[in-house]
Amino acid sequence: MSKKTILNIKECKNTKKLTMITAYDATSAKIAEKAGIDMILVGDSLGMTMQGNDDTNGVTLGDMIYHTKIVSKNAPNTFIVADMPFMSYEISVSQALESAAEIFRKTGARAVKLEGGETMLPQIKALTDAGIPVMGHLGLTPQRAAMLGGFKAQARTAKGAEKLLEEALMLEEAGCFAVVLEAVPYKIAEIITKKLSIPTISCGAGKYCDGQVLVFHDMLGLSDIAPRFVKKYADLGEQAVQAVQSYIREVEQGEFPALEHSFNISDEEWEKFSHK
Repeated sequence: MSKKTILNIKECKNTKKLTMITAYDATSAKIAEKAGIDMILVGDSLGMTMQGNDDTNGVTLGDMIYHTKIVSKNAPNTFIVADMPFMSYEISVSQALESAAEIFRKTGARAVKLEGGETMLPQIKALTDAGIPVMGHLGLTPQRAAMLGGFKAQARTAKGAEKLLEEALMLEEAGCFAVVLEAVPYKIAEIITKKLSIPTISCGAGKYCDGQVLVFHDMLGLSDIAPRFVKKYADLGEQAVQAVQSYIREVEQGEFPALEHSFNISDEEWEKFSHK
């Protein structure tokens, strides 16, 4: 399988639905690549899925570099996008350039994703001018959930939808190669998808976008709570609990380990052993 490039991804617009999933470690990266996913997002959602926090804002640049490096190593043939974490790019253009450069130099990621619209245009333009591909992120932007009143759907008014479309066009003009639309009414996402010449990636924005992204733990039933737009393709969390319960029971009842799980010694050497 050959790794997709920015051009390949752009060419999928109106021709092929793009698939994207998050990954944070060697196991999830290998599974995603083996399955044939188009893109892996090393999301700052790791703050919730891997660190057990209530939001993503505690994730550091160091965290993102650590996890992205692991994912890139274990999914070498997949296009890797790394999230830029909270307050690693908002302060200034120079901060955004330095943070993105650190990610690129140390991880093997081929693009970064950052949240925000009009206020982030200088950062996006500077990054793309410097040769760092940027995926935008509009709608529900988790890093700003506190300002949005929580993890709630966005652009559910005509005014909000107009603003979202306007900002999506701005991100395209600034140089983004794709835009994630999160928790947006599907009719609005469909209009935005038609207006843009770059791919839109739906995260709870309906079927009419150019691609879809889901969190690894959510779609596999490994999260305690998942957003309403998530389809659970497996319930590995419950299966894992049952497996551990079986292990506990077999150990307590002396069923595990059996002989096939144990090492042996030859009869000859056993006879020589003086303490038997």
